[in-house]
Amino acid sequence: MRDCEPAGIPDFRSPSSGLYHKLDKYNLPHPQAIFELDFFMKNPEPFFTLAKELLPEGFKPTISHYFIRLLSEKGLLLRHYTQNIDTLERVAGLSSDKLVEAHGTFHTGHCLKCRAPYTLLWMKGIIPKCEECNEGVVKPDIIFFGETLPERFQILADRDFIQADLLIIMGSSLVVQPFASLIDRVRNTCPRLLINNEKVGTQDRLSRFLGLRQGLVFDIKSAHGGRDVAWLGDCDTGCQLLADKLGWGDELRALMQREHERLKVEDKSDN
Repeated sequence: MRDCEPAGIPDFRSPSSGLYHKLDKYNLPHPQAIFELDFFMKNPEPFFTLAKELLPEGFKPTISHYFIRLLSEKGLLLRHYTQNIDTLERVAGLSSDKLVEAHGTFHTGHCLKCRAPYTLLWMKGIIPKCEECNEGVVKPDIIFFGETLPERFQILADRDFIQADLLIIMGSSLVVQPFASLIDRVRNTCPRLLINNEKVGTQDRLSRFLGLRQGLVFDIKSAHGGRDVAWLGDCDTGCQLLADKLGWGDELRALMQREHERLKVEDKSDN
């Protein structure tokens, strides 16, 4: 499971640099309106302005992405679930069968009127209009407020988590549902490793004392007890450290260097 990463993609809510801050000129009724389908159908321009900031062009996958790919290449990855919509796992070379993009993706899109499919490369226009019906706006296949999560998420989550031998949670606030509740779907004996800047998903002391269950609980005790372990710091450092401990450190560094060189060559050929 993964949420955000230090790949250079700006966040949403920082007061001066966040993506919502850049949309003031559009006089949105509220910042989240940009991800509401009714507003999008009336005025898609603010969304596509934001999309330019979110599209992976110019951004490169980080050590965290390549660590996930390495797990897959070694036959250890059952599935990777992500809340991110930036497609960087795909750019890093993770196969689509190992990937569940829970909140959708920019990788594909569909016309809102006739449902004609489109690719990310085609959608890089300002406001893409459907070439099939000449009427509908093409919306990337990301999940807007009020839309249900992809069927793939629902089906595979029911199968995967009960099979997991280890759950790694990286870079997530564990706040947005239903994604956050995934950590409770593994077996009680399944170890859970949190790699994050801060502890998340924990229960306050009073609720724990009274024996009250307060939503999901990530029970970080000590280095010597319990199934939950946290490594606090940025995801890239944590993944590299874990790879080093597993004896894969040099392999991971080499993989990222090789892939970044390949992406650099591809970028030059595209320009």
